[in-house]
Amino acid sequence: MAQGSKYKVAFRRRREGKTNYDARMKLVDLDKSRLVVRVSNANVIVQIINVGENGDETVVSAHSKELQKLGWLGGTKNTSATYLTAYLCAKKALDKGVEKAVLDIGLKSSIKGSKVFAAVKAANDAGLDVPYGESIVPSDDRIAGEHIAEYAKSLDDNEVKKQFSKYLERGLQPVDLPNHFEEIKNKIEKA
Repeated sequence: MAQGSKYKVAFRRRREGKTNYDARMKLVDLDKSRLVVRVSNANVIVQIINVGENGDETVVSAHSKELQKLGWLGGTKNTSATYLTAYLCAKKALDKGVEKAVLDIGLKSSIKGSKVFAAVKAANDAGLDVPYGESIVPSDDRIAGEHIAEYAKSLDDNEVKKQFSKYLERGLQPVDLPNHFEEIKNKIEKA
């Protein structure tokens, strides 16, 4: 560890790899609502957050577990679930009067076609204005899970049972994922 009178210890959250303070200050200075997308090992959380005098204020929040209450049988951390969670959050935000936001991905890497950018596309599809580049979002067929359905079609029955056991436990055939995705999206739209 460095020593000396000029050495400055970084903030605890920076040392733990939780906060990039330079990026955060740029977002806070914008004085706009932020679309915060956090992908964990099991779930996705999408929030609209404003900067307040005493810290951040969460305006609306959506969790991928909420999708299960709407009848979602797929996973809660995949690209489809991320899209639907962000779509739900954006609908809630529009009901609260939020019309514009900027993306806050935290310490996630900005990778073309990632789940984070599926969330941005969902927010825009729902009517929330979040600026993004068309080239960075995943394709519509990937968001809907068509690649999963195609992969499942290429497998025999035993391999499907092995690869998609969680889907089958919940009562969802992997080849039906794109249709199920559209059903849940329509439920969110009507809610």
